[in-house]
Amino acid sequence: MNDLKNSKAPVSTVTINRNEFDSKTENIYEAISISAKRAIQINAEIKKELLEKLEEFATYSDSLEEVFENKEQIEVSKFYEKLPKPHALAVMEWLEDKIYYRNTEKDEQ
Repeated sequence: MNDLKNSKAPVSTVTINRNEFDSKTENIYEAISISAKRAIQINAEIKKELLEKLEEFATYSDSLEEVFENKEQIEVSKFYEKLPKPHALAVMEWLEDKIYYRNTEKDEQ
């Protein structure tokens, strides 16, 4: 996940040619399912990384009524908010042939 800053994935919505997207599987639903599963994996990795970085700057208190604004945590959160969304990263990986997949039903035949 270190290459998030250098990712070519769009930050906003982009139209993608359907024929290009499903050309590897020849099934649009299968292609979407594969990229969706990868997006879930990317999201989990980003969330884990974000929580680890936020934990570094955490301040604990006994009182639940006190809320501390930690500037470092705010900056880290803003950085992650500006990153491309996990589904955009997954779609770019799919289009660049960076996702390994296999159809077990076809492998059995």
